[in-house]
Amino acid sequence: MYFLLIIASILPFCLGGCLNPDVVQHFNVPAYLGKWYEQEKYPQIFQVGGRCTTAEYSLNDDGTVHVLNTEQIIGDSTSSIEGTAKLVGQNGEAKLDFSIDLKIVSPHAPYWVVDTDYTSYALVWSCQELFGVPVSSTAWILTREQNPPQSLINQAYAKLEAQGIDTNKLKKTDQTNCD
Repeated sequence: MYFLLIIASILPFCLGGCLNPDVVQHFNVPAYLGKWYEQEKYPQIFQVGGRCTTAEYSLNDDGTVHVLNTEQIIGDSTSSIEGTAKLVGQNGEAKLDFSIDLKIVSPHAPYWVVDTDYTSYALVWSCQELFGVPVSSTAWILTREQNPPQSLINQAYAKLEAQGIDTNKLKKTDQTNCD
């Protein structure tokens, strides 16, 4: 029993906590609003088989951001989930707290905008810890165009890698024949 306690207490130091990349400073929420197309992401169990994935952001009356994530699943049926994002970063840092609007609970997750030009791409990072150990991390490459030029994706990879974010885990989202 004591052995397990010792292991549990030193594990965070061996594994390290979540990566803490730099985020956009002076985040311009109104410029970020609108429709984004998911180009690549770390695979998540809740998105298995999803394609044509989009995220739409709009401003709520209370200043928070309404989030609508939609994807095509089996056949042409769609699945969507709604949530709310609240700016929690200090001094305009692009650190948001995202919560899913469920009837019973509202799970929260960090949503950090690592880089964006607001008009063509956004790079997003999220990582959650349990007792100092990362239990869930994901990265997204979002674009304003459904099928952007490969040069933009290459640029996104370079920016993520410069932040220490593992691009080998990224998987392409199918954005073909989505209409």
